[in-house]
Amino acid sequence: MTAVRQQAQRMKAERGLFSYPKYWAECYGTAPFLPMSRKEMDELGWDSCDIIIVTGDAYVDHPSFGMAVIGRVLESQGFRVGIISQPDWTSKKDFMKLGEPNLFFGVTAGNMDSMINRYTADRKIRHDDAYTPNNEGGKRPDRAVTVYTQRCKEAFKKPVVIGGIEASLRRIAHYDYWSDKVRRSVLFDAKADLLIYGNAERPLLEVAHRFAQGETVDTMQDIRGTAVIRKEPLPGWLGVDSTSIDKIGKIDPIPSPYQDVQETCATKESDTATEDKNAAVPVVVQPYNPKAERRKPWDKTYVKLPAFDVVSAERAHYAHASRILHQETNPGCARALAQRHGDRLVWINPPAYPLETEEMDSVFDLPYARVPHPSYGKAKIPAYDMIKTSVNIMRGCFGGCTFCSITEHEGRIIQSRSEDSILREIEQIRDKVPGFTGVISDLGGPTANMYKLRCKSAKAEQTCRRLSCVWPDICGHMDTDQSPTTNLYRQARQVKGIKKILIASGVRYDLAIEDPEYVKELVSHHVGGYLKIAPEHTEESPLSKMMKPGMGTYHRFKALFDKYSKEAGKEQYLIPYFISAHPGTRDIDMLNLALWLKENNFRLDQVQNFYPSPMANATTMYHTGKNPIHKVTRKSEDVPVAKGERQRRLHRAFLRYHDPANWPMLRKALKEMGKAHLIGNGEKHLIPPERKGELTGRDQREYAKRSVNKSVAKGRSKNNRPVQQGLTRFSDNQPHNKAGGAGKPKKRRK
Repeated sequence: MTAVRQQAQRMKAERGLFSYPKYWAECYGTAPFLPMSRKEMDELGWDSCDIIIVTGDAYVDHPSFGMAVIGRVLESQGFRVGIISQPDWTSKKDFMKLGEPNLFFGVTAGNMDSMINRYTADRKIRHDDAYTPNNEGGKRPDRAVTVYTQRCKEAFKKPVVIGGIEASLRRIAHYDYWSDKVRRSVLFDAKADLLIYGNAERPLLEVAHRFAQGETVDTMQDIRGTAVIRKEPLPGWLGVDSTSIDKIGKIDPIPSPYQDVQETCATKESDTATEDKNAAVPVVVQPYNPKAERRKPWDKTYVKLPAFDVVSAERAHYAHASRILHQETNPGCARALAQRHGDRLVWINPPAYPLETEEMDSVFDLPYARVPHPSYGKAKIPAYDMIKTSVNIMRGCFGGCTFCSITEHEGRIIQSRSEDSILREIEQIRDKVPGFTGVISDLGGPTANMYKLRCKSAKAEQTCRRLSCVWPDICGHMDTDQSPTTNLYRQARQVKGIKKILIASGVRYDLAIEDPEYVKELVSHHVGGYLKIAPEHTEESPLSKMMKPGMGTYHRFKALFDKYSKEAGKEQYLIPYFISAHPGTRDIDMLNLALWLKENNFRLDQVQNFYPSPMANATTMYHTGKNPIHKVTRKSEDVPVAKGERQRRLHRAFLRYHDPANWPMLRKALKEMGKAHLIGNGEKHLIPPERKGELTGRDQREYAKRSVNKSVAKGRSKNNRPVQQGLTRFSDNQPHNKAGGAGKPKKRRK
């Protein structure tokens, strides 16, 4: 293919998702289910598959399952797509059951990262798997993308394209919580030919059509939303040293992380490397002058990150590289990234452009069966049961919470469907889902109330590099009018056959209070008695590391929630979520959170210890003790991190202060913290004193299960009176007596 034709193809892909001429195999039509066996292929009249998708999840033909979306999108372009679901990875046999694909294998671990799917936050193996028939655990390997890719390579000599959340979050050198070390880009470990990160529709269709026209991976090195392994940067691209963007300050001398990178640019065949012997990270090439070439400073420009061996050894450089990566996530202005791994580098192209509303509608309007593949029979798939009556109305999140992977995967630009498309899907649920009762379980996505919200300035949206549009304050350019969501709720309630529409996605309450009409609509019609929201913590130290609003925002939302619940004549309650052991959290912060919980009479049943997922900003804090939200220097604040098993267990125990199994640990901790006055039987005590014959171990846990009082979730005491107030919050060095005042406790008279 000539360079002119290649350029025309790229321009066409950027104009529209479905702008390609369809592949010749479209004559076979639409399959009721994408085939998972040779027998199904024969029934469809196929002699082979053009593309075979290997996935770690059970195959559910529903738009909430990645393999179904990708498969149906490829099918709509004329490709014959087969599915190999949860194969036996101990040999290549299962990877050969559909034969050799004509074009390539597509590999994904599934809707979840395989390590998070298989292990708890304490690195204990899970014995269940919501994405597997009958909730059976052990049906996928650790690091599924790597294992599946290797088996595909053994089965057939065909290109392997990896994607999904596991590949997205490992596209670069990353800290791996399970091995407690920095690992290489998954491209190197899996030996895959190409990686697609983020929502894959746009780059995947370009890759598929270019393969179909006879191209190879060697000619597909600059596709947006992809990453590849190269020996050198792409020719014609200008290199910018990461330290010229965000200097990290002088640290212990180390070898140049860029000494092996050969520079190429549009005006020079190579640049001469210059080295300052006194600098911690030598500058290889000075930033170019964009005005000299009259082009945008991100066009055909890449950022050279510190090399793998450097970020592996130097935590400050790891934090610096993480900070740069998160600055380069806006498709409007992001530069490519290059990171040296030995004698090769991983080349990460800028993110793919988000889907427009019409393109989103087309993706969700594809002919999904909306049920699991018939081969599973009557087996229950919990993940499907949870979402079968829910509707995804948008993608992306501009919140930027540091512990969340949405930014790294879906990005910060909101991509919304049209009202008509959403209403059509509600009608399909009504007509297709077996046993539908008239209740839609959710209208949402990554958040409940960012539908159709955009930056009010097109220029600002294209060039912004903020990590969050709502933290530390809501950006002045951000549209906070949630009337599109309110109108959608009203239209959805009018669909014939719909009795109730619930909102289960997380409500971003700092946005909600900007539009009280939205809160009123939500509370009056779409809360089923309880509404789950996520303050995540009550204390400033962890909240500032999470990039979450303070509790004042929560209380303002709660006031609106209570007001509109009362006006609607409904008894409804907020259920807050909290995270323990998040970077930035000290023992005293967890104590104050526990006191807040008791003061408000919350007894949390399920709690979550912080889980360091790859590439997240909070994971960088966990690994390095540095805060990449701000410039990383030798004077950067040291982030307190709960790493040891004992401290992580203690932080979780504070969240469940009411559980007798946690009392021995909490008593010991409170005494060590100088807060022993909180041990007692009064209203202002956190936990009771040790009793003679107190249950221990398993007996305590069984007792706790039997004695959980569900009424406290409603914000009431056991006798249904309003909760007691007056528990005291503590600073690090403040002594307290039993009544909560300063000073030594008084001696009791005999």
